[in-house]
Amino acid sequence: MKIKSRREFVKSCVCLALTAVPCVRGLFLPGCGDGRNATRRQNEISDAQAEGVQERSTAAIDPKFEAGYLKLHKTGELKRRGEKLWKVMEECRLCPRECGANRLKGERGLCQASSQLEIASYHPHFGEERPLVGTGGSGTIFFTNCSLRCVFCINWEISQGGEGTARSVEEFANMMLDLQRRGCHNINIVTPTHYPAHILLALDIAAAKGLRLPLVYNTCGWERLDVLKVLDGVVDIYLPDFKYARSEMASKYSSGADTYAEFTKSALLEMHRQVGVARPARDGLMYRGLMIRHLVMPNDVSGTKEVIEWIASNLPKDTYLNIMSQYRPMYKAFDYPEIARRLTHEEYANAVRWAREAGLTNLDAQGWPF
Repeated sequence: MKIKSRREFVKSCVCLALTAVPCVRGLFLPGCGDGRNATRRQNEISDAQAEGVQERSTAAIDPKFEAGYLKLHKTGELKRRGEKLWKVMEECRLCPRECGANRLKGERGLCQASSQLEIASYHPHFGEERPLVGTGGSGTIFFTNCSLRCVFCINWEISQGGEGTARSVEEFANMMLDLQRRGCHNINIVTPTHYPAHILLALDIAAAKGLRLPLVYNTCGWERLDVLKVLDGVVDIYLPDFKYARSEMASKYSSGADTYAEFTKSALLEMHRQVGVARPARDGLMYRGLMIRHLVMPNDVSGTKEVIEWIASNLPKDTYLNIMSQYRPMYKAFDYPEIARRLTHEEYANAVRWAREAGLTNLDAQGWPF
C-alpha cells in the first residue's frame, strides 16, 4: 500500500470535506444575501446542461394535474394570445408605466427591455416557498430588466443593471424543458411583466415537446388588468408581491410608481378570480392558486398593517400570505436612512400579530419564534 505524504493526506481530507458540504437552502432567497456570484456560476452550469450534460430524471408531479396552458396549446389559442401580446410592444402598454416605446423597432421601454428576450439565469431554486420547492426545486428563470425599479432591489444587477444574455424564444422553451428533465416541480418565471408575449410563445413550443409542469408567474404585483386577462387559463400559480399600501412610498422607493397600490389590488383580485386559493396537494406541492408575498420593511415603509387588512377584507381568510422577514439594505437603499438597516424583531413580530388578529389562517411566517 502506498503511504501518503503529509501534504497529500491534508489535501485528501480537504477534498473529502468539500464534497460533504450540503447545498444551503435559501441561497438565492430574495433578501438573504445577494447571491450574485452564485447566480453567475449557476448560469454557466445551466448553459452547459443545455448543451448536453447528463440530466436527472423528471420529478414526479401529480399524474392527475394538467397545466392550464396545455388546453390552450391544443386549440391554438396559446399561440394566438402570444401573437396578440407581441403586437402590443409596437407601442408598449404591457406594464402600468405605459411608456409607448416601439420595442419591435429596437426601442427600449422604461423597463429597459426591447423585443429581444434577455435572460440572466435559469436553475432549480431551493430558496422559494416550500410547496414550490419540494425535493426537486422550483425551475426558476430570471428575466433581465424590470418595470418597478426599486431602490432596494436585491437583484439590481439583473433588474436594473442589464445583466443577462439575449435568447431566442426557442431557447427559452428549451430551458423550460431542461428544467423539467432536471427534476423541477414547476416553471417559475421571475419578473415576467415585460415579456408576456415571449412567455406564451415559448410555452406553446415547449408544450408541443412535452412540457407539463405548472407555470408560476412570479411578479412584483404591479400588473395591468388587460394583460392579466390574456393570461387567464395560462398561469397555474400566481406569486405576486404586495410591496406597498401607500402611493407616496411606492413613488419614492420604486421610481415614481405612485399607482402601485391601486394596480396591485386590482391585479390580486383578478389573479384570485383566475386561480383561487392556493392549497398544497397531498404530495405537499402547490399546483394552483394565489400565493401573496409581503416584504416587511423598516419604519413601516411597506404599510404592512394596511396591506394585511386589505387582504383580510377583500380575499378569503385562507389566502396564502408569506410575511417576509429578510429585508436587507442593498443597491441605493443607503441613500435613504429610514430603510438603511435590517428589520427589528419587534417590527416583524408586529406584522405576524396583525395578520393573526385580522383572521388570516394560511400564513408563512419564516421561522421566527413567537
